Amino acid sequence: MKNWKCTVCNYIHKGDEAPEKCPVCGADKEKFVEITSVEDTTVSESKNKKDPAKNQVSKMTQLVLENHLHVISVHTPNGIIPMAVIFLVAAVLLNSLSFASAAYYSLLFVLLAMPPVMITGYITWKNKYKGAKTTLFTMKISAACVATITLLTLVVWKTIQPEVLSNASSGRWPFLLLALLLLASVGLAGHLGGKLIFSNEK
Repeated sequence: MKNWKCTVCNYIHKGDEAPEKCPVCGADKEKFVEITSVEDTTVSESKNKKDPAKNQVSKMTQLVLENHLHVISVHTPNGIIPMAVIFLVAAVLLNSLSFASAAYYSLLFVLLAMPPVMITGYITWKNKYKGAKTTLFTMKISAACVATITLLTLVVWKTIQPEVLSNASSGRWPFLLLALLLLASVGLAGHLGGKLIFSNEK
């Protein structure tokens, strides 16, 4: 039984031949290389990190990759947005200005945290995953873009129209639907990111 490593996402496949497509990131068969063992992969990657000739990324890029800063930073939107949406639902159903304010400031905080999330995500994609344009990465990047645009729209809308969530406002239901789209896009991006991270766990 041979071991094959996807050079895009590091998924390890066991079989006589490499799969036609990576089950994790969707990379084609030619992106797989045969390895003698999973342990050899780890040793090889460690050597590459220490070899200046093979590692020409900047110190900032190294910091992002070695400390998994994208994974850390993305916990902010993944954790706060579901809470903010719950606040929004409560604000609409209970006609509560307190819940509306809590939701607004939560979304505003996430919006301010998005630049590091997007920058570290781009660095990770370009360097760790070699800028792969497989279906998984296309979906993940698209979901992240939808989430960012939707988040910005919600914050700007609530800033311009503070009473948008009140019973007197006809925009409260469209606003809530937009918030649900935000939640769905963040959830999808998080799911696909988790698929990459835990690809080799049984």
